[in-house]
Amino acid sequence: MTRVLTIKRIPTVVSNYQEDNNNDDNNSERALGCTRNCLGKCCLPVSKLPLYTFKIDREHPIEDGNVNVNVNSSEELPQVFFLHNLLLGQWEDRMRRGLFLYDVTNCETKVIPGKYGFIAQLNEGRHLKKRLTEFRVDQVLQPFDDSKFNFTKVGQEEVLFRFEPSNDNKSHFFPSADIASDLNSPSVIAINVSPIEYGHVLMIPRLLDYLPQRIDHKSFLFAVHMAREAADPLFRVGYNSLGAFATINHLHYQAYYLAVPLPVEKAPNRRVGEEKGLCDEGVVVSELWNYPTRGLVFEGGNTIRDLSDVVASSCICLQNKNIPFNVLISDCGKRIFLFPQCFAEKQALGEVSQEILDTQVNPAVWEISGHIVLKRRKDFDDASEAYAWRLLAEVSLSEARFQEVKDYVFEAAGLQKANVEENNINEKESLYKPPDWTLYIQQEIVLKTLG
Repeated sequence: MTRVLTIKRIPTVVSNYQEDNNNDDNNSERALGCTRNCLGKCCLPVSKLPLYTFKIDREHPIEDGNVNVNVNSSEELPQVFFLHNLLLGQWEDRMRRGLFLYDVTNCETKVIPGKYGFIAQLNEGRHLKKRLTEFRVDQVLQPFDDSKFNFTKVGQEEVLFRFEPSNDNKSHFFPSADIASDLNSPSVIAINVSPIEYGHVLMIPRLLDYLPQRIDHKSFLFAVHMAREAADPLFRVGYNSLGAFATINHLHYQAYYLAVPLPVEKAPNRRVGEEKGLCDEGVVVSELWNYPTRGLVFEGGNTIRDLSDVVASSCICLQNKNIPFNVLISDCGKRIFLFPQCFAEKQALGEVSQEILDTQVNPAVWEISGHIVLKRRKDFDDASEAYAWRLLAEVSLSEARFQEVKDYVFEAAGLQKANVEENNINEKESLYKPPDWTLYIQQEIVLKTLG
């Protein structure tokens, strides 16, 4: 699976407004308005944007993450594919309008031979002229700073649609909707103008609340709902904390489509915990096994909120203890991976090998999950499973430190150790049933053809 790529050298930014001169008086701009049709308080409250409202009650989730579609039929697509078509249709519209800094669909990508099938992409320009980091990398929690770049400075043309809960337990789409002045703060889906894969978007909860990059229960549930509403296991949602390669201190999640399973999604795991008093009816926690980066896998629960709240509580605990971490929301929101990491700390201490540093790869959520963006042709051509393993091993906490962090998480999230044999690692311990990847990849082809 190889696609040909030539990427021009461009700055790494997530918005076309990121490198604007920010020396103006932001407070006066808000009071007087501006001429850029931006997402700030000066423009947004009197604007109209497309609106997608999602159903909150998921008593009847999609079984096993699979959607039954006859891929040989040209009949109307099921309702569950509406968000899929909306997001990708709007994303491709922004591509036709020239809002991206390069065409990521031309990126040369390959699956690295080996047991895990790590995915390598060559993007020779994405890191060049990169905007200097505007916050400390040794503190996970930092206050929002309006003088730095944030998403209120983004132009509305980069927004695909608003994403809000519905009030009638049904999903709806409105091509143009007023942003009511009494709305507390809209949540939006916007393009990442420096995408690393097809359909790469930014999910910005409660935009006008000026939230720093830190997880809370409400925003995390928003991200899980987006994954569930997309109804496609090829669509993953990711989060990077400060200190774990988040580049902007304004709360956001990322998401994109990738038409192969991520290596971490195929990794074996061992059940290690469960909600106190609920056993198999509650959230179950497993530990990744024989994977280069140590991590936890959360699944189960009676509702979306059950699972979301346990993971959010775990993340909040890590934030408060200044432990950087990354999160992957997988399989339509039914599996969530949590990776506490220490790469930036080890790099500051001079403990990362020069070979790894020379590749200039910042191991954030996508890299840890097995999708590695490389900056140099030589590194791409020479990419091997051994290299991927060495890179991700540098990210991982030591066994002793990971056990300490796991204890923190269990206490914060109300978990208890699972009653399983220590060395019993098999698929029966996991609630996860892998989706039919072949079916979903075929569906992607049908959807693009019909689009």
